Amino acid sequence: MSTTETEIQPETTEEAVVEPEETPEPDDGEVDEDGDVFPRDYVEKLRKAAGDARVKAKDRDDLAHRLHASLVAATGRLADPSDLAFDESHIADPDALTAAVEDLLAHKPHLASRRPRGDVGQGVTGSTTPTNLAGILRSRA
Repeated sequence: MSTTETEIQPETTEEAVVEPEETPEPDDGEVDEDGDVFPRDYVEKLRKAAGDARVKAKDRDDLAHRLHASLVAATGRLADPSDLAFDESHIADPDALTAAVEDLLAHKPHLASRRPRGDVGQGVTGSTTPTNLAGILRSRA
């Protein structure tokens, strides 16, 4: 070999560049903070359960609001049941509901129901005597 050939050839050293080994991501699970791997079906099951719980919670909230509006309407004291703000304590405690309606009406009496109560002079009366039209005419003559 000539000296030019040896100069052109790079020197081989025993130090080889070692690339860090990458841990392959598992295809069937997820890695949490501690590096634990969970099976994919377990993770999907947890996600489905959490999604179902969110749907049930939303349905429960909708039903609670409807029940509250029905309870307020059943009191008959407010013209519009949505005037009283929703509070879960009103559902469990009828006294709290009554107190809240009374407090609202004390501060805003215009929200009260305007239904006539008692005898307003219309409808069926308790009179059982027959009407004598001739007697009525004679009394006015």
